[in-house]
Amino acid sequence: MDDDILQDTINLFGDAPADDGKIYYGPLVLTTAPKANTLLADHLFSPSLLLAEQIERGLIPIAGKTVLELGAGCALPSLLCAISPQPAATVVITDYPDDTIMNNLKSNVSRNKQHVHAGCAVHVAGYEWGADVAPLLSFVPFPAPGFDIVILSDVLHFDQSHTVLRSSLTLTLRKTRAARAYVAAGKYTLPHHCDHFLREGEKAGLMWDTGAESAVWEGCLEVSGGALDREQLGVRKGMCRWWVGRWKDSECQA
Repeated sequence: MDDDILQDTINLFGDAPADDGKIYYGPLVLTTAPKANTLLADHLFSPSLLLAEQIERGLIPIAGKTVLELGAGCALPSLLCAISPQPAATVVITDYPDDTIMNNLKSNVSRNKQHVHAGCAVHVAGYEWGADVAPLLSFVPFPAPGFDIVILSDVLHFDQSHTVLRSSLTLTLRKTRAARAYVAAGKYTLPHHCDHFLREGEKAGLMWDTGAESAVWEGCLEVSGGALDREQLGVRKGMCRWWVGRWKDSECQA
């Protein structure tokens, strides 16, 4: 991937960090990691906003479920799952085990812990895609063999990592008819990269429904920072594609 082209796209569509270093989504106060690596954790990308809006509106049903986010960045979707009035039961927030990324991620969780619903357990873990998933599964209450929901927000541009990312997804998503993977990508991610990952998922037993595209922001919580207003939120939402993955019946264990 050409980093210069991606950076130009980031600037064009407003995916730059907040001016004061903070993003505000309802009661959440988030920061992005300092720019110290090439893993793009120093931005709040539009797909995180889209997924957050879907969670806020109840279109991603999370109540009482176990949630894993792979490549969480500043963890907006994950933390929203934890502070919702009807929260997830368990939220596991992961990103690449780099000190700069993980320190920021842990700071975001600590800063917002007073808003986490008492009924939700939140965990943060460094995790490299393709590595042993046993440490992640250890956070899931026994005997559930996986997570009800796995979130992948704006990670498909790492096309050379699709095989290991698919492996981590399919090894952590519970093999039940109700389990869902929510995958969102910015339109700056090349279409053939997205299609490649979807095909990889299909080979592993997943099938995909395409989420509806819209440039109208329908969230109710106040969002600010980084020049975000409702118009800009709508623009950024409209710059996303997203999919909902579920197991084929032949793959389900329950």
